[in-house]
Amino acid sequence: MKNKRLITRTIILAVMALAIGYTLYANMNKDKNQKIEIGKPAPDFVLVDMKGNKHRLSDYKGQGVFLNFWATWCKPCEREMPYIENQYQQFKDQGVQVLAIDSGESELAVNRFIERKGMTFPVMIDEGPVQAAYGINPLPITFLIDKEGNVVKSHTGELDEKTVRDFMEQIKP
Repeated sequence: MKNKRLITRTIILAVMALAIGYTLYANMNKDKNQKIEIGKPAPDFVLVDMKGNKHRLSDYKGQGVFLNFWATWCKPCEREMPYIENQYQQFKDQGVQVLAIDSGESELAVNRFIERKGMTFPVMIDEGPVQAAYGINPLPITFLIDKEGNVVKSHTGELDEKTVRDFMEQIKP
């Protein structure tokens, strides 16, 4: 009986030690995963939006791109969407494009969110590769990409309307 208890405790302790070790390793290396450098070209990608249209980032050369990573469950993401939509309406005819990338949720959840928020800019779902290329964690995060395709700024956290407007001004060609 005591032997079984000792073995069980040893196994539990070993699993906990491995979990703690992995967490420490992941946290110490998370900055190394961030591949995005200001002033450097944004990683290209191709995703299909909720209407079935293909979007390749490099096809937007000559325009400023407001690239926003978000999720329906993310409250700060939800709060900033109306500001992004309002400013998109102001800047879309001035050479600024918004691309919103959801973090791998179901089409049903994303389409319901789009409908509820009245979003008119392209919304795509990424199952992970684009988020990995951009080192996404946590949400929301926005990248500003200039007309040359270079990252000029990244912002982690919720945006207010003035900041969205200022960001779009910065990338207007």
